[in-house]
Amino acid sequence: MAEANPSVYHSRGKPLRAGPRSLPLAEWPQVDQEAWQDACRPACRLKRGGAASHLAAVSQGDFENRYGAFLGFLDRHKRLDLNVADAVAHVTPQNVEDYVAELQTRVRSLTVWNCVYKLRRAAELMTTTPAFSWLAEIEKDLALIMVPRSKYDRLVMTVRLLEAGLTLIAEAEAFAKSDHARAKGVRNGLMIALLALCPIRVNNFAALELGRTFLEINGDWWIALPSGSTKNRKVDERRVPCLLKSDIGLYVNKYRQILMRSHRRTNALWLSSTDGQPLTANNMGSLVSKNTRETIGIAVSPHLFRTAAASTAAVYGDNNPYLASVLLQHTDPRVTEEHYNRASSMSAMSDYSAITDTFRCK
Repeated sequence: MAEANPSVYHSRGKPLRAGPRSLPLAEWPQVDQEAWQDACRPACRLKRGGAASHLAAVSQGDFENRYGAFLGFLDRHKRLDLNVADAVAHVTPQNVEDYVAELQTRVRSLTVWNCVYKLRRAAELMTTTPAFSWLAEIEKDLALIMVPRSKYDRLVMTVRLLEAGLTLIAEAEAFAKSDHARAKGVRNGLMIALLALCPIRVNNFAALELGRTFLEINGDWWIALPSGSTKNRKVDERRVPCLLKSDIGLYVNKYRQILMRSHRRTNALWLSSTDGQPLTANNMGSLVSKNTRETIGIAVSPHLFRTAAASTAAVYGDNNPYLASVLLQHTDPRVTEEHYNRASSMSAMSDYSAITDTFRCK
């Protein structure tokens, strides 16, 4: 391939980053920025919205991030032309082939497929004349060879996660050496316990706000997510089990104030113990994984809390076959069926093992 002309390619007077980076929208080529903004344009009265207007904000953000990751790859390799005349002009077979080759050196096969799928969907949303059948073929080829990472070694039932959270709260209350350490420990434990009982998506969980999406109503605590913030564009309202009522009150009225510090004001439920700022979804994910690993020996990410909930519902909710779908707000029954199959397999193996043990004892 011919060497790129540096006069037309991305340059901000700073050394290019060596590691992967998703370019934010403001750093995209102007035509791509305008195309994506038009795709996300909401409907107004009788005027139809853009091609991506039907998607929830979290889905729009995901597609934007994935397309930005592709542009970030081109940026690192000095192949990003900010002056292209047409939107998605960079989505070419050669660029995608090289992008896939780099992805395959650092991420799992399922992630490679996911990146290409979302790149194609973003590109189709940004142009009125899609011609990405060649990209769909690459996507299909990747789907044939992808091997999802097994969850069996990381599957933990909800009751164990709940116990881990409550244990962290009790240990912080009893053994922490300062108010700040105690506040941090109670926060960590409450995050795990609440997420175990109310396994909403991590972006929604991290963004909970007192008085808006996390409410006290007649002595009970409620999570109330508006339709615009959920993946399936439906309102999600759920009462927090009474088991956590006193711990939530303790955290909100005492320990959250310690984390917030006197010079900051925010309604965010979850605050950083370092600077009192609201926790981001990424920081929360790291904290939850770290604390579950230290408490129960398995790093359980926030997403795996949803797997735990579905599996627990499958094992113990025989009389309510739709329990997991409602709990997790799944619209596609195949997603929940995967968890039921996994739980059924584990239950069958346990039963079979018990049977074989009887032969050994004879």
